[in-house]
Amino acid sequence: MKVRTRWVDLPRLKNRFIAITVAAIVIFGILLLRLWYLQIISVDQYRLLSEKNRIRYLPVAAERGPVYDASGELLLDNRPGFTVAALRQEVDDSGEMLNRLADYLDVDREQLLERWQAGKRFPRYRPVPLAVDAGRDTIERIQENSINLPGILTLVTPIRSYPYNELASHIFGYLGEITEDELRSDEFSDYRGGDFVGQNGIERHLENYLRGREGERLLEVDVKGKELRILKTLEPEPGLKTFLTLDKEIQLAAEEAIGDQAGAAIALNVRTGEILAMTSKPSFDPALFARGITNDEWIALLQDERHPLQNKALRGQYPPGSTFKLVSALAALDSGLVDADYTVDCTGRIKVGPREFRCWKKKGHGETDLKKAIRESCDVWFYDVSLKIGIDQIARISRELGLGSTSGYAPARERSGLIPDSAWKKRRFNDRWYDGETVIAAIGQGFVLTTPMQLAVMTAAIANGGQVLRPYVISRVEDFSGNIVFANGPEIVHTADLRPEDIEQLKIGLEAVVNERKGTGWASRLKDVRVAGKTGTSQVIRMKDDDEEEKTNDEDIKYKFRDHALFVSYAPATDPEIAIAVVIEHGSHGSTAAAPVSKAILEAYFAGKKENARDDGSIAVAGPAEAVVVNADAEDRN
Repeated sequence: MKVRTRWVDLPRLKNRFIAITVAAIVIFGILLLRLWYLQIISVDQYRLLSEKNRIRYLPVAAERGPVYDASGELLLDNRPGFTVAALRQEVDDSGEMLNRLADYLDVDREQLLERWQAGKRFPRYRPVPLAVDAGRDTIERIQENSINLPGILTLVTPIRSYPYNELASHIFGYLGEITEDELRSDEFSDYRGGDFVGQNGIERHLENYLRGREGERLLEVDVKGKELRILKTLEPEPGLKTFLTLDKEIQLAAEEAIGDQAGAAIALNVRTGEILAMTSKPSFDPALFARGITNDEWIALLQDERHPLQNKALRGQYPPGSTFKLVSALAALDSGLVDADYTVDCTGRIKVGPREFRCWKKKGHGETDLKKAIRESCDVWFYDVSLKIGIDQIARISRELGLGSTSGYAPARERSGLIPDSAWKKRRFNDRWYDGETVIAAIGQGFVLTTPMQLAVMTAAIANGGQVLRPYVISRVEDFSGNIVFANGPEIVHTADLRPEDIEQLKIGLEAVVNERKGTGWASRLKDVRVAGKTGTSQVIRMKDDDEEEKTNDEDIKYKFRDHALFVSYAPATDPEIAIAVVIEHGSHGSTAAAPVSKAILEAYFAGKKENARDDGSIAVAGPAEAVVVNADAEDRN
């Protein structure tokens, strides 16, 4: 009998073999499917997880360039601040993350959600800032609970700081997070979402110099986000140093003198056009923008009726009132129809056609020549001469002095004001010009509009003999080795076509305004320096008749209907160095609201000169002013 030895002939063994083979095929099949799932279907997910476990990219913000005043006093700086940010690639459940973070930060979840949504336009590797300038206690709370906040980082970032708070905020401007429109523009092609950029003022004008260059760090981290080692570091480069023409002490004096009033003040070097001080009130706190202004804060600024975001020195347009009489006087002298001795008998009113125009002094000034008309701001003298020379002559001299066009101040947009003439009236209203409009224009009312900057430039031009200068506030930009990469200097826009003897006649009257007891600017005189100036009051509603005027005083008039107060001046009167223009919105009287601001600026200027002279060992030329008594008669209106 033959014995079967082949295994295939053994049923039990054969069945076992088949079962093992099928099992192996199934197992390998499953393994292949799993491998296909991992390598093909889930490749992106696992690549991301792999990178999370390996590399983290962190940008390192650069400090913005510091800004100094003319003497090297630091006005704008940076300080370290804590930022709470999220790395989107490491956040699995954003909803839960925001819930927890809102508790730890003690802020509204919706606020965090808004920032999180805005951050989706950032690259995934770039941290999304959720809380800027967080307090130390908050940061400690975040770090203690970091195990519950995967993907949340606490970063130390430079934040713009303002050692003098709101000082010169309209000159500096403010920062803001770059917008999507800006990111799409060529100007910001090398910026990234989340960057802060200058939005206006010097911060915007010098953005390329101030921003610096961002650095970066590449870190190796574990799956929990713990840093293992630094793979690469590129240190940031800070922005360049900027020096201004501003004098901090004069700027402080101007802002303190205006106080809570609304308005603007500008002080210029009459020989160079350097801006020594420029303020607009009310101001705003630029620190709000540096740490990321909230919607409520932004809306509050926009809805403030006194417009704190507007630079009134450049954008505010006001009827110049009696400060415009400088133009009308020069226009009269230039015409050859009137000289300094031309006399008008001011009875307090003058009739032009069917309408009567009043002088601010109801009983009149009596016999009045040019000097008296300037010193006591007689309206009737200017009414009379304006009818002789006409509006076109007044407009021509206005433009010679820089009115009716922007001054050329570079870091911000200006408004051009308005100097009307007969051709403008025809274009604008298709109507002829009337004599009644001429007499009103001659005292700076009617259609005439100027900015405080234009008044300062005009006053400087009169002070220096007719040179209209471009005002500038940026002196130079330096790198940290002291190399100058940008420099500014005096620029004569044009020389006014005026006779020197006419300007000198006008100056006699301007000096009398401040230094003679009947002068309307008597209150702004200084003890050791003779000041020349002109007060102004411009109406914001129609002129009141005599009966109305007797029945009302300033306190009875709503704030928004009170007259604007103005004062322009220069000093020393015989050898001018500084020119000033002040406008106080609804300040009622130039002599009591605007002139004191000018006086405070002059005191600061000459006190600084005195201090510098002591430092140099030379003899001081000026001292602080003594107490003065306001001329009650002059205070009445101008």
